[in-house]
Amino acid sequence: MTAPGLIVAGPRSGAGKTTITIALLAALRRRGIAVQAAKVGPDYIDPAFHEAATGRPSVNLDSWAMKPSLLDALMDDAASSAELLVIEGAMGLFDGIEAGPGRSGSTADLAARFGLPVLLVIDVSGQSQSAAALVRGFAAHDPEVRVGGIVLNRTASERHRRLVSGAVAALGIPIMGALPREEAISLPERHLGLVQATEHGDLAERLARLAALAERHLDLDAILKLATPPRLNPAKAEIALPPPGTRIALARDEAFTFIYPHLIEGWRKAGAGIVHFAPLADEAPPEDCDCCWLPGGYPELHAGRLAAAHRFRDGLASFAATRPVHGECGGYMVLGEALEDADGVSHRMTGLLGHATSFAERKLHLGYREARLLAGGPLGLEGARVRGHEFHYASLTATGNDAPFAELADGQGQSLGMTGGRRGHVTGTFFHAIASA
Repeated sequence: MTAPGLIVAGPRSGAGKTTITIALLAALRRRGIAVQAAKVGPDYIDPAFHEAATGRPSVNLDSWAMKPSLLDALMDDAASSAELLVIEGAMGLFDGIEAGPGRSGSTADLAARFGLPVLLVIDVSGQSQSAAALVRGFAAHDPEVRVGGIVLNRTASERHRRLVSGAVAALGIPIMGALPREEAISLPERHLGLVQATEHGDLAERLARLAALAERHLDLDAILKLATPPRLNPAKAEIALPPPGTRIALARDEAFTFIYPHLIEGWRKAGAGIVHFAPLADEAPPEDCDCCWLPGGYPELHAGRLAAAHRFRDGLASFAATRPVHGECGGYMVLGEALEDADGVSHRMTGLLGHATSFAERKLHLGYREARLLAGGPLGLEGARVRGHEFHYASLTATGNDAPFAELADGQGQSLGMTGGRRGHVTGTFFHAIASA
């Protein structure tokens, strides 16, 4: 059975689509509907809230980083595992990069490829009838993308809502909800986006409030009727990246949280076992594993505890003497000699690579990346190309003398030079892998 689906999108970032998506997911689950969520583009934090709201892992869908055949396979899996599929868009509906047709990374790419209707969330603060002109433009911009419903966000009063609704009604696109300006529903943020779902001690209460908000202000029945089955292309089983080992030690705690569920699920489908360990609990990678993966996260918030985790550090060094260890972004920072936190305090890290990083000297690194591997390792064979992204504020304060890990290009193919490091069995980079190119 293929579940019907829809895409929640906005004209821009900050329109409120994440809050409304989570509220919608929580309300539908409260109705007893098995909802599968997905997120457009590279994002770790929003999908964690999706999982908390639905009780099942969310999946990332990225038209630039993923080959069309992989997108088809992931969509097929998502639509066959639940009663309803809700996809949260990224940035504005048509925002992406300059790339080939259908490969821009935009939300619109997915709406067009799979024929899914868009529920457009509009922040109407500071405007009234002018919102209709915006809706008209988005509805007409691409004939392959159907805007099937509107949610008005941050209405100031009942009069404000009526003014906007009256103007939009002439377009023939139904308004399926109107949420008042209510700061109490906002989710707190930090430098990489929202504070992670697991850090909210009151997450269940927040989700309950969001569900109640959706029940009061969204026409849930109309939204359910809007959903249509995705236009699926014949898909065969496909995984994003080959597993880096047959039994993978995966760091998992508050410092190491950023790894894409589709990677883990793909490794499992290929027959690999995943064994979690917690560096913050001073745990070393299990000896019965043949590869160790340190994902990204927020090690800068826990640098002191990591520096004091002697069993973790010694066990990782022993593991790396004979088996591959790979670190992505935060994991890469921990593989270096030192990590300087936001207060300027330097903490000793594992020293398995020679670089040092600082969060005190902040500089945003953001964007799609394609890496050409300079040697075989956990991400693939020498010369293999892997697509992914960078998103971090940390800076290198010392580069060390390790051999580079990969040659990097941006989303348009412009060279960014060498990245990361490799020494013996250890590799690391700020680059987050999404899928083989």
